[in-house]
Formats: sequence, structure tokens, C-alpha cells
Amino acid sequence: MGLKKKAILLDIEGTTTSISFVKDVLFPYVKTHLESYLNKNWNTDEMKLDIKLLAEQADQDIVNNVPGVVPVKETESEQALKQSIISNVLWQMSLDRKTKALKTLQGHIWLDGYNDGQLVGHIYPDVFPCLLKWKDAGLKLYIYSSGSVAAQKLLFKHTEHGDLLHLFSGFFDTGVGPKVESTSYRNILNEVSCDPDQVVFLTDIVKEAEAANVSGITPILLVRDGPLSSTSQFTQVSSFDQIDVECS
Repeated sequence: MGLKKKAILLDIEGTTTSISFVKDVLFPYVKTHLESYLNKNWNTDEMKLDIKLLAEQADQDIVNNVPGVVPVKETESEQALKQSIISNVLWQMSLDRKTKALKTLQGHIWLDGYNDGQLVGHIYPDVFPCLLKWKDAGLKLYIYSSGSVAAQKLLFKHTEHGDLLHLFSGFFDTGVGPKVESTSYRNILNEVSCDPDQVVFLTDIVKEAEAANVSGITPILLVRDGPLSSTSQFTQVSSFDQIDVECS
């Protein structure tokens, strides 16, 4: 007898998608295409907004005395501004920051990569058939990732199985709160109009599982690489096809 639920909330990195895809494909793509992207899109309204967000974030970092912050001054010459943007973005990426300014620009660069076929969203082989099965069974599927909603949609729109966006009922990023805080999951529950015991959360991060558990959601830990832990209080699986969930 499977778990009786109404919805499945899914993490991305290490859960639906290889961590190496993000670390070894998406992030390097931004670094190698950043300058050419700036040159190509410099005079667009979208680029001007991206620059404004980066400048505001840099100003805030300066106020907060963030070590190593690279100023972004919109009053600089074009070449100086471009160089400061490049330096700021690379600095933020070196710290694996999750700022809105950085995530927004990364998303726009990735969009170019997906549209021209240089990027294809990775999902594990067991994920696609299980998503189809759960969707067909009447379960609502949602994504919750630290990556922006825009980046999440890009990944699932451009997979080797084609556009999978139709399988999902919603997407959440850290706009609802950090993934290690239980209030974030309560915010999601309010958004999807579900009681806690109606939702299962799939993640590879123990602290996220703990936060979801505090909110009343049932967590399942994905252990894609390495042995299962004998000390974890949560159910552990190495692939989606080991998860037995039925629509209540």
C-alpha cells in the first residue's frame, strides 16, 4: 500500500537532476558566455534592468560590509561598467550566492543557451516515467528549488524528453523563504491549498527534509550517490521508482 497523498513537492539538484549538470554545465556556461551576452544585449531594456538589479545588490553589499564586494556603478563608462559587471558576477558565483540580481542574469543567459540548443535540461532516467505516472494518477506536482522559477522552467521546458512543463502545477523558489526553514513549507502549503499530511517532499538535503517534516509534510530523502544512511529518521531511496505514492 502506497502513501496516500494529493501532491508531491520536488527539489531539483540531486533529486530530479544531477548536481553536476548545474555545477559543471550551467554555471560554466554563464562564465564563458557572460561577456558576449553583455555585448549582444547591451542596449536592450532587459539588460538595463539586469544592470540596475546588480548595481542595487552591490550597493546593499557595500552597506552590509560584505567582504570582497565588487561595486557596479551605472555612471561608469560603458567598458568600465561591463568589466565591473563581469567581475561582480564572477565574484558572486565564486561564493555560490543566490541573490535575485545574479539569478535573473543567469536565467537570461541560460535562455539563450537553451534556445540555440547548446543546453539541454538534465533529468535522471527514472524521473520522467514516474512524473508521468504520478500525474496520470491525479497527483499534483510542484517544484521547490533555490534556483529561480524562471531557471526551473527553462530546465524542464528543454529536456531530452521535450517540454515537461505541462506535468507541473506550480514552481517555487526562495521567494517563499529559505529551504531549510519550516515556515517556507507552510507558505507553500497555503499556496497549493493542501494540508501538510497531503504532501510528500522529495529532496537530497537532510536539513530541507527536517524543515519540511516540522511543517507536517512527509519527506523522502534521495540518495543518488553513495550508501543509504542507517541513522536517518526519514525514508531513503536511490531512485523515483522506489517511491510508492498514490492519490488520496
